[in-house]
Amino acid sequence: MREAVREREFREFAEARQAQLRRSAYLLCGDWYQAQDLTQTALMKLYAAWGRVSRDGNVDAYARTILTRTFIDQQRKGGWREEPMSEPPDLSAGMPVAPELRMMMREALMELSPRYRAVLVLRFWEDWTVEQTAHALRVTPGTVKSQSARGLARLRVIVENMNSEGTAR
Repeated sequence: MREAVREREFREFAEARQAQLRRSAYLLCGDWYQAQDLTQTALMKLYAAWGRVSRDGNVDAYARTILTRTFIDQQRKGGWREEPMSEPPDLSAGMPVAPELRMMMREALMELSPRYRAVLVLRFWEDWTVEQTAHALRVTPGTVKSQSARGLARLRVIVENMNSEGTAR
């Protein structure tokens, strides 16, 4: 009985949060298919720890932490493991409201290092505090602050260059 309740609770959480996690994963890796893989990997890891995590409380934060750490680990390893899917993911959930701006920002994000990208996505997309981000990335709050500032400065330069190249054409 207890196992059935655990599985039902996890399934409800996964169905409710999968699209949001996939959008965050997309911002981290820049590819919808890799984002789907990253999301599924994070959900598998979350399922393995579900009993403890669901008792402890903030499951959303734990899921995003797993997602971010998995992304960084995969970047360090130098590649993604590809696993076949029975059908392609539904990409309509992540369609941007202002396509040109979103595409430009995504392209600019992809120019940042994975660490800067992770800090900016957690701080400004997920709206995490400095402390939450530091905990998720296993760094000090000071590191999060400096990487946020440097990442934003770098992002501004990239966007300005993109805009100047766009107007020069």
